[in-house]
Amino acid sequence: MKHIIFGGDGFLGTELTKKLVERGEAVLIADINKSESSGIYSLAGVTHMTIDVTDRSQLENVPTDADDVVYHFAAKLLVPIMPRHKRKDYFWQSLYVGTQNVLEFMASRGLANLVYYTTDMVYGRTVTNPRPESHPRVPLGPYGEAKYQTELLCESYREKGMNIPIFRPRLIIGPGRLGILEKLFKLIDKNLPVPMIGNGHNFYQFISVADCAEACLAAVEHDFPNAEFNLGSTNPPTVRELLGGLIDHAGSKSILLPTPAFAVKASLALLDRIGMPLMDPEQYLIADETCVLDCSQAAKMIGWEPSEDDTSMLIAAYDTYEK
Repeated sequence: MKHIIFGGDGFLGTELTKKLVERGEAVLIADINKSESSGIYSLAGVTHMTIDVTDRSQLENVPTDADDVVYHFAAKLLVPIMPRHKRKDYFWQSLYVGTQNVLEFMASRGLANLVYYTTDMVYGRTVTNPRPESHPRVPLGPYGEAKYQTELLCESYREKGMNIPIFRPRLIIGPGRLGILEKLFKLIDKNLPVPMIGNGHNFYQFISVADCAEACLAAVEHDFPNAEFNLGSTNPPTVRELLGGLIDHAGSKSILLPTPAFAVKASLALLDRIGMPLMDPEQYLIADETCVLDCSQAAKMIGWEPSEDDTSMLIAAYDTYEK
């Protein structure tokens, strides 16, 4: 048996690979990229194949055995921001078409077990707080919509006999990953004001990459339950508390700057329309809302609970950025 990780060269795939190797497992990374600096390709039992999941024919080159476990992390992210007119096709090809190809490939090889990651952005605006897995799925843009459609696709393959636990994480962070956080860290380093969309009294939740990898292992150990699982921290702080703690840690003179959310959103929308986007709409439209996930189902069904708190995660990401 081996573990096939589509998109395994990325942030989560790298972390999961390290944990699998520690357990003596064989890992095949199937990814369009190969980042030698990650160190995973020098580990015993790790191999790499250059595979673009949006090209169905390339998947035919992947060797399989009947008991192989498949993980699908291959995706395009919201950062860097794509021009508005390109987003729909960009995300549809990388997210939906890629997932469809992986599922078709698995079916053709008789592989039944898939661990799949989508996003909490399938929920859109908060209707129930905290948000359970049964929360309405009403995405706010092409990224969340494509992910939502892949979930429906997975549900149809479950009916065909596949076992597909689906994970919906909050923003995944950890040492080595910046994304939208890089802009925040630069402001703090330069002792500049840190603007918040709104007053910062809404709660904000992260999830660590290490905890995400542990969730994958828990799903495998519990025989790939056909269910959805939210992944997020426990007792998340407010945005004001979170950013204030980071500023104190950095010894920065930055101050937190509340802003009228409606005015900031209107300005960001205008910049987006004229081709100068600063944030993706799916990010800023809910930036002043409390978007906290109820993760109790993962604890009940697969014995998973988060081990890291939000402030520590953000500080660890900042310290890595400084280095």
